[in-house]
Amino acid sequence: MTQVRIFDTTLRDGEQAPGFSMTPEAKLRMAKALAALKVDVIEAGFAAASPGDAQSIMEIAGTIEGPIICSLARAVRGDILTSASALAPAPRKRLHLFLGTSPIHREAKLQMTREQVLEAIRTSIAFGRDYFDDIEFSAEDAIRTEREFLAEALSLAAAEGATTLNVPDTVGYTTPEEIYDLFRFLDSAVDRPKGVIFSTHCHDDLGMAVANSLAAVRAGAQQVECAVNGIGERAGNCALEDVVMALRTRGNLYNATTNVDTTKIMAASRTLSQITNTPPPRNKSIVGANAFAHESGIHQHGVLQNRETYEIMKPEDIGLSTEGIVLGKHSGRHALAARAKALGYMLEGEQLDETFAAFKIVADEVGTVDTARLVALLSEAQTHRPQDLWKLSKLDIRAPLSVSAWPVVRVELEHGERGRVTDIASAPGALDGAFAAVSQMIGVPARVDSLEMQYIAADPDQDAPDGQGASVLVEMTIEVDGEIFAGRARSRDILPCCVSAYIDAASNAQAVRDLREMSARKDQAA
Repeated sequence: MTQVRIFDTTLRDGEQAPGFSMTPEAKLRMAKALAALKVDVIEAGFAAASPGDAQSIMEIAGTIEGPIICSLARAVRGDILTSASALAPAPRKRLHLFLGTSPIHREAKLQMTREQVLEAIRTSIAFGRDYFDDIEFSAEDAIRTEREFLAEALSLAAAEGATTLNVPDTVGYTTPEEIYDLFRFLDSAVDRPKGVIFSTHCHDDLGMAVANSLAAVRAGAQQVECAVNGIGERAGNCALEDVVMALRTRGNLYNATTNVDTTKIMAASRTLSQITNTPPPRNKSIVGANAFAHESGIHQHGVLQNRETYEIMKPEDIGLSTEGIVLGKHSGRHALAARAKALGYMLEGEQLDETFAAFKIVADEVGTVDTARLVALLSEAQTHRPQDLWKLSKLDIRAPLSVSAWPVVRVELEHGERGRVTDIASAPGALDGAFAAVSQMIGVPARVDSLEMQYIAADPDQDAPDGQGASVLVEMTIEVDGEIFAGRARSRDILPCCVSAYIDAASNAQAVRDLREMSARKDQAA
């Protein structure tokens, strides 16, 4: 089985895209997540881009162990020297040289002839060999380069000492059939010493970056350049998680494998999301919130019988611990009964019918029926008492008189059993203070893991006498003792909506904790 190297460019191609810029501290944190993921190469940045980028590469080079640390460089001596200096602390390092080879790059950007391009390749690699044993050469815009000239350029690069020959689809132009045919051609047309491998680097402008990368692997490429969550210039790069899990799941088709520890994929994705404040879309493959979630009653019934009916991968394979069954208005009786049983409640016959009817009403109102709401619903069905849920009653924020002082936040909650509870907290930000007050009242210390906010405009065909009639939907995850819990809320005002989402998430954490304590007591009694 072919061993495919994973060359991660999250910190270079990914970071240079609008909206994904990272601080040096954030880049080091992400590099540690990539090292835990066991990628083969970390492209830490473009050393010549700025002194800050060079310093960041140097810090990563001196801290990270395991992967090869790489810097991008133009085919000029200044870039090579800057890269050599930045990568000096790395025990394993690589120089990644690039030069445009397509007609439009030669004429419009470089103003160079074919002969001049070849000479630049020859002299830059020869110079780089004085500082690096490991050199990768990229023929920028390779897909739009004349095939014969591309083969000539790559053959020259290999002859001068490049050990990896990258064939990038710089503008996301190719198709799986075309790139497969190109790599098969290059395999026979490029003269290279034994051990020199081809690499693929695909962009997602036409939505085919992953498919194109896999086609290149099938044609003989032994390195895939990719980024976590698929971030990168314009529409992004080939998504690391997608290509790695495709090779793992369909290994029989590609006859290829990687060194990646797939159980660290979710951690790397979440780390990047926190750093960039940009979570992947809900429907993103592998790492999206819906990737292993099922709300349809038909799908839920199948998954309850055998997960393989609707899942081709296990969530545990990517380091995700999830129930998988999302209870909502599309869920059926089988899913409700199974989830209730997992929570310690047996629903059968008439009681199941009554609880299911009440569940549907709640689902139509709130969308997703999470653990806290479900436990309250099941408890009410058995005890015939009102649901004991925390709800935000009042939020009062007092701004400080001085810019150096912290705001003071007073939060008032309502609870079915405890009644009205109030607490006050102060923090650098109003939300931090509100969250702290809520945690004190509910008794669930937590850290906000992610927060997504969506502005929902009012229906223009309906009258909105009190203004635009719009609302805000907030979806939040919090971390409690190393576990992630989700919460959501919808309101007219942003701050109360965020606090309500936090209450929802903390209530879920509390419900799970209470259930575990109840189960432990039963085990001790038995």
